[in-house]
Amino acid sequence: MDQNALKEQTGKESVKYIKSGMIVGLGTGSTVKYMVDELGKQVQEGKIKDIIGVTTSSRTAKQATDLGITIKDIDDVDHIDLTIDGADEISDDFQGIKGGGGALLWEKIVANASNKVMWIVDESKLVHKLGAFPLPVEVIPFGAQHVFNRLEKKGYKPTWRMDGDQKYRTDENNYIIDLHLGEINDPKALADELIHMVGVVETGLFLNRVNDVIVGTQNGPKVLHAR
Repeated sequence: MDQNALKEQTGKESVKYIKSGMIVGLGTGSTVKYMVDELGKQVQEGKIKDIIGVTTSSRTAKQATDLGITIKDIDDVDHIDLTIDGADEISDDFQGIKGGGGALLWEKIVANASNKVMWIVDESKLVHKLGAFPLPVEVIPFGAQHVFNRLEKKGYKPTWRMDGDQKYRTDENNYIIDLHLGEINDPKALADELIHMVGVVETGLFLNRVNDVIVGTQNGPKVLHAR
């Protein structure tokens, strides 16, 4: 199977964990798109009823709404039963890098409000240590070049996330700086350092935030239990 087939397999498998009456966090990304498509199909067929979706991006909100899934703002629900989202890298100890799709801030807010978090990935996303995938850092536009310069001085090899010839804008109208680190030896220390930089809104390090991971493999979906 090619990578898209693995993503589709994983996305469809994750819908089995969504039950009628749940409030579900709907992530962002290519694998999640297959999950939302399958969820919409089952809602339309009446197999899953009375669910509410809370989305992590405007893109997912549009997709879900077009499929007939009821969407609410995160501040209009008091909890989320289960969030299903993708990941760009998952280490051996279930730490993650997310934000390749530019939705890291909303993704972390939704994950934080969730009773359980499930990540769905193809097997290429499993790594020994984090860092080969560029680490996204969301920054406010005001003074962003100063933050960039500080990151450059620290040797973190920053680049601006671009959208054509303009800087990419998140759903909160912020910029993203991607750090090309190669390998992250101490994710917690790096997360603490970055989040305390003035101008940084959030980082793509998702540490101790996942319960289960569904991995698409050539032999079918495999479930890994993190905690």
